[in-house]
Amino acid sequence: MSVQYGAIGWNRQKKIYDIVLVSLLAVYLGLFVGAGVWRNPNATAETLLIRAFGTAALLLLHVVLCIGPLARLDRRFLPLLYNRRHLGVTTFLMGLAHGSFALFQFHALGNVNPLVSLFISNTRYGSIADFPFQSLGFCALVILFFMAATSHDFWLRNLSAPVWKSLHMLVYVAYGLLVAHVTLGALQSETSPILAAALIMGAGTVVSLHLVAAGRERRIDQARQQAAGDGFVEVCKVDRISEKCATIVPLSGERVAVFRYDGKVSAISNVCQHQNGPLGEGRIIDGCVTCPWHGYQYQPETGASPAPFKEKVPTFRVKVVNGSVFVHPQPNAPGTYVEPVRIPGGVEREK
Repeated sequence: MSVQYGAIGWNRQKKIYDIVLVSLLAVYLGLFVGAGVWRNPNATAETLLIRAFGTAALLLLHVVLCIGPLARLDRRFLPLLYNRRHLGVTTFLMGLAHGSFALFQFHALGNVNPLVSLFISNTRYGSIADFPFQSLGFCALVILFFMAATSHDFWLRNLSAPVWKSLHMLVYVAYGLLVAHVTLGALQSETSPILAAALIMGAGTVVSLHLVAAGRERRIDQARQQAAGDGFVEVCKVDRISEKCATIVPLSGERVAVFRYDGKVSAISNVCQHQNGPLGEGRIIDGCVTCPWHGYQYQPETGASPAPFKEKVPTFRVKVVNGSVFVHPQPNAPGTYVEPVRIPGGVEREK
């Protein structure tokens, strides 16, 4: 991606992602058409392709809508979020192929412009069973087109983030139109309950994931507000602190060293009691914060040197909320024990 309107450079990850995506789509389309020929040898190639591309587009759109909440619930889905625009553009291309074949088969053989025929051939908008569902699919495709066309960072920069975000939030409108398009179309032609069951399951999955993610985000927001209300200050993200190392932050005139170690976080004063060495520039060795100047050591949870040494530094209370570290700026008395905070779902980082 680029803020300039130029060719997009595919890095190795994007190439692998796109190759896998295209390969899976090719397999899906081949299996769908093959199964269609086996079940109904009299079906035309156009009909099979219409259904193959249409179901592929709908399936991809469900995946696109599920990636966001899944990434909020589990960071392992973030690589999918990173490449979600590629998936969205592919969804549009599948929908375009579906719409093009449908437009040709049902509206291109008369003496009326196919797009005009699409809207005038059936005007029974008051009927559920005979509703002109094709117009709903066309409107959804228009929305997907504008989203695909503006997926480049050039448009994100020039439309401004709020406008771009508002435009791409129309994906939910497109999804609603497509659900109605498929539902009303199935009422007119399909007799098998498989499509209806799959659509209900897909919509239920999308809605459920969004509700669960929204509930989790609400709890996180409440925890952040409570932390701020209790006087804690957000200082950094946990993953910005290397294992057994620290980040140094200034708080109310104090310099605080926030250490990450063994899936936990603790905070002590950055000032060594020997010659004011920067403890935050040291490492945790043998379970103790070790000053990089002269090797003086302090336990991260108490700020006290191990026996028989007597040096002590102040400790600070810490909270971790959704991967962010909060530190209370009020120091505790030197040597005060503070329970280390466990990183929720944290995995110890390699040295």
